[in-house]
Amino acid sequence: MKNKIISIALATLVSGAALAAPETYVIDSTHTFPRFSYNHFGLSTQLSRFNQTTGTITLDRAAKTGAVDVVIDMTSVDTGYETFNGHIQATDFLDTANHPKATFKSTKVTFEGDAPVTIEGDLTIKGVTKPVTLTVTHFVAKPHPMLQKDAIGANASAVISRTAFNAGKYAPNVGDEVSLNISLEAIRQ
Repeated sequence: MKNKIISIALATLVSGAALAAPETYVIDSTHTFPRFSYNHFGLSTQLSRFNQTTGTITLDRAAKTGAVDVVIDMTSVDTGYETFNGHIQATDFLDTANHPKATFKSTKVTFEGDAPVTIEGDLTIKGVTKPVTLTVTHFVAKPHPMLQKDAIGANASAVISRTAFNAGKYAPNVGDEVSLNISLEAIRQ
């Protein structure tokens, strides 16, 4: 009888471990738009975004672990004005001719309950890599109503220094602090 109880307990643990397997989600680039904003000569807050983002998110909610790997196409910058899109891609700012991609690779995901609340990682812009912590302000995991697949959605934010990434032309008149806001959706594979 004792062996039977031990066998049942082991089977329960093994099946529980199978349920806790990491899940991989692919970023839906049609619903993921990193945005950035900065102070423009003390006159206004400029808002822009990137239109092409790819990557994966791996979550193991039972183990409270995860990984984020995002690639932003810097040539897809959208300021709302075509001439300025070209200006901001120049050497003094994003230098997209030499550095067409920016990346974020997580080093640690911190959970509170069932949801991630911070994502620490390495942000690379213009070939410069700096540690950045994203604060997750919204997270949901549920079936996608149209695709009939599991999906996640999240909003996260951070503030970076553009001079730290060699993109500091006109600072401090044009604000050095850049607020990043990332809204994303990803579909389970």
